[in-house]
Amino acid sequence: MSSSTSQAVFVLGGARSGKSRFAESLIVDTRLERHYVATGRAWDDEMRERIAQHRADRGDLWRTHEEPLDLVAQLAAVDAEGRAILVDCLTLWVTNLMMAERDMAAEFAALTEFLPKARSRLVLVSNEVGLGIVPENRMARAFRDHAGRLHQMVAAESAEVYFIAAGLPLKMKG
Repeated sequence: MSSSTSQAVFVLGGARSGKSRFAESLIVDTRLERHYVATGRAWDDEMRERIAQHRADRGDLWRTHEEPLDLVAQLAAVDAEGRAILVDCLTLWVTNLMMAERDMAAEFAALTEFLPKARSRLVLVSNEVGLGIVPENRMARAFRDHAGRLHQMVAAESAEVYFIAAGLPLKMKG
């Protein structure tokens, strides 16, 4: 376990578990300026619709920043006292990094090194993908393994960690 002074909150859950809604609720009740860092890419019409729906659901109180690869640089650019930053989601970021053949260990280390330095309230969302069967292909197994390693690193550096199932949060740390 890390001895960092990070105030980050990490929210994990399965697909459609309610994790994004819960993560937003951790910020909505604050007086902080709200920033949303979206890592997803609109590869097809269905993803474009999802992104548009998420944006509409959040409303005008959020400033949205789309950054599929250089997450730490985007966080550093937005980070300031009096702000809250919600990152949704780390597993999409992992996918983007893999597709761009980036150095996963270096990217993950940069993120976890940034967390204790952040001046903003950070809430990071990710899909827990390690609870199912072993994926049948090499790339899917590599994705699951990368996500699992990243989740362990982020959880170690976070002040609070929640697991969401059926819309219900289980506080795991903090």
